[in-house]
Formats: sequence, structure tokens, C-alpha cells
Amino acid sequence: MKKKVIIMGAAGRDFHNFNTFFRDNEEYDVVAFTATQIPNIEGRKYPSTLAGKLYPDGIPIFSESELTDLIKKYNVDFVVFSYSDVSHEYVMHKASLSLSSDTNFMLLGPKDTQIKSIKPVISICAIRTGSGKSQTTRRVTEILKEMGLKPVVIRHPMPYGDLEKQRVQRFEKIEDMDKENCTIEEREEYEPHINRGIVVYAGVDYEDILRSAEKEADIIVWDGGNNDFPFYKSDLQIVVVDPLRAGNETTYHPGEVNFLSADVIVINKVDTSSFENIQKIRSAIYEKNPDAIVVEAASPIFIDNYEKIKGKRVIVVEDGPTLTHGNMSYGAGFVAAKKYGAKEIVDPHPYIKGTIKEAFEKYQQLGQIIPALGYGENQLKELEEVINSIPADLVIVATPINLGRIIKMNKENVRVLYDLQEIGKPDLKEIISKKFKK
Repeated sequence: MKKKVIIMGAAGRDFHNFNTFFRDNEEYDVVAFTATQIPNIEGRKYPSTLAGKLYPDGIPIFSESELTDLIKKYNVDFVVFSYSDVSHEYVMHKASLSLSSDTNFMLLGPKDTQIKSIKPVISICAIRTGSGKSQTTRRVTEILKEMGLKPVVIRHPMPYGDLEKQRVQRFEKIEDMDKENCTIEEREEYEPHINRGIVVYAGVDYEDILRSAEKEADIIVWDGGNNDFPFYKSDLQIVVVDPLRAGNETTYHPGEVNFLSADVIVINKVDTSSFENIQKIRSAIYEKNPDAIVVEAASPIFIDNYEKIKGKRVIVVEDGPTLTHGNMSYGAGFVAAKKYGAKEIVDPHPYIKGTIKEAFEKYQQLGQIIPALGYGENQLKELEEVINSIPADLVIVATPINLGRIIKMNKENVRVLYDLQEIGKPDLKEIISKKFKK
């Protein structure tokens, strides 16, 4: 008898685990996926064209809230946990829920899910969402271009639309994102690379994606999502840690996997963190991964027309995932408002509605900061309406994208940008040049 399986996910690691371990595996029958973290991704099917010959009808995707009922309905043998940026305690609560429902709980690791490339691979991962992974990836591609190499970035999946159409996606121009109806979260990750002349791949089937990218790349740069470990075997694994959340490097899943397996650990935000927290991080490195090379870095902010902030009543819009499942209460926009003398950060609570309001209720740490949520046209419209209804003088936009391109704001806005700036030696250029000098 085949063992019946439910894969718990969030439209990313779950599909990859299926593709690499379960798709053609005659020992298992994946009866369902469940979905959480991201709105509106359940109620779909993983299509038969992606699921393979063992699943001619595809595989249904349900809300995670239905898990215990699904276990009973399908008489499930294994629940496979397949998403990221959650505490170890959270994972074990899900394990307890599964075990108490008389089924087994399973985690899949790199051995059975990582794919080998014919090209060198540098992976950039993190211990939490919002640690500074994106600007570190941009810094790595900059170094590789200076070395005369052509890097191609492969981004961790965010397939929130038509899965069949999103099997392999290639982004070279801003218009490519418009054609693919990309969400704000996708745009935040792709647009900064595109603006620097870097081709980005993403999608659902990461074997097919890799083989396509290999045709035009000298070197593959894995741009990780959340705090997941890489989908590809890495020749150099760079992991970003966040001293503003010291301790998370050993208490969050699967960020601790990255922390323990890192070749290079970047301690970011040393300019805004306390010395005590930086020392906590260093002590954890010496105890858990003493062979890792340590790089210290800052992520200074850059603002055109910063003088417009002084004395103004402002709205602050930050990167969405950093504030939501990253559990941060503020980001670069809040720092800019304080640094440049905003009179007031206007409280958005009286004006929020719909799914934006639901996010504020779910993530209590949000406070006065608005996450740039845009998982679909309706939510994008709600975000626009919320921003436009708040009585303020100025919008401080601290997302990595030009938000004004995709929503119409009735107020003047300024953008906050940030890049990685290494401090001291060794730095990433020295490490990468030495590793890939041939």
C-alpha cells in the first residue's frame, strides 16, 4: 500500500519538496497540499502537468486550518512540514497536532531536495526574513560582474498565480513583471536586480528553471526566501544574521540549518544594533559554526529629497514580509522618519480595512507601520485606498520597488533605499574572488 501524504506549505518549499522527492515516487501518494502565511493561495490545484504521471488529476490545495479534518478524510500516514520562518516551538506544535491525529510528522532536508548544477552556485540565505538577504545578493552580483562573470539570479519561489504558466519564469525587463502580473512581494525581489541588468529566474519547477538559467549564466546566484535553505547544492553558502533579533539564529526553522551549514556568515545591521547583541551573535557562531568566515556589515539608508521629511506628518510603508512573518515592528522607513525629523508618523488604524486590517489584527507588532501587501489586485487596491485615505503630508516608501508605478498615491512620496556595506576585512569581494578566481 502506498503511504498517504499531506504536504504543509505556503506556495514554495512545499512544491519543491514534492517535485524533488514525491513526484515520481511510487511509495507515496500525496493526497493534498495545505497552505498558510500567504492569502488566497489555497483553493487551487497543483496541476497534473507539474505533478507528473502519478497524478493525472492534479493535487488539491486546502487551507491549513482544515488539516486535522483532511488527515481523517484521507487516512493520512505522513504530514510533511514544508515552509519556513517559523519558530522551533511552532514546528513542534504542528508536529503535536499531527501526532495527536494518529499520523507521522516528517521533515525533508538538503540530501533529498537539493539539485546539482553544472555551473558554480553561490547561495545567499538568512536566519529570518528581513535580515538583509536581498541587499547581500545585490552586493554579490555586483562583485561577480566586476570579476567579468555573468551571474544569473534564481529566486526562491513565490508562485501565487497560475502554477502551470509559472513553471519557469524569466525576468529581464520591468515589463516582464507586468506581463506576469507579479505581486508586490515578487516585484520587491526582482526589480532591484533588473534595474542592475541582472536576469532573474523564478517559478515552480526548479529543475527546469536551473537548466534554463545554466544556458546563459557563468555562475548561479541563489536568492533565498524567508529563512529557507537552498534548493541547489552550493559551492559557497552565505548566510545573513540579524543582531536586532539575536537568538533567532538558533530558535527558528529552518534558519538554524543555514546558520549551522554556512561557509560565510554576514552580521548585518551592526550600525543600528547594540554591541551586546552583536557579541551574542558572535558567541553563537563560535559555539555552533566556528569554521564560518564572519563578515560585518551595515545597511545604510539613502533617500533622495530627504529634506522633505522634516516637520511633516508622514505615512510609513515598509517591506511586507519583513513586518508580517518576519515579525519586525519597523524597518528602514521608520528609521528614516525618525532620522530626518518627521513631525508625526500618522496612526493608520482608523483607516485600515479589508485584508490590510486582517494583517494588522494577525501581526500585532505592526503598530503605526503599513506593510506593503499586494497579493492580488483586490489587496493592491485596498493598499492604495488605505494610503490615500490617511490624512498626512507625505508617504515614506521603504519597499525595494517604486510603489508609485503600481498604485496611485494622492500624496507626495519619497523612497528609502538601502544597500549592503561591508565593514573591515574580510569582505565579500575578497572571499568570492579567492573562491572563484579560476
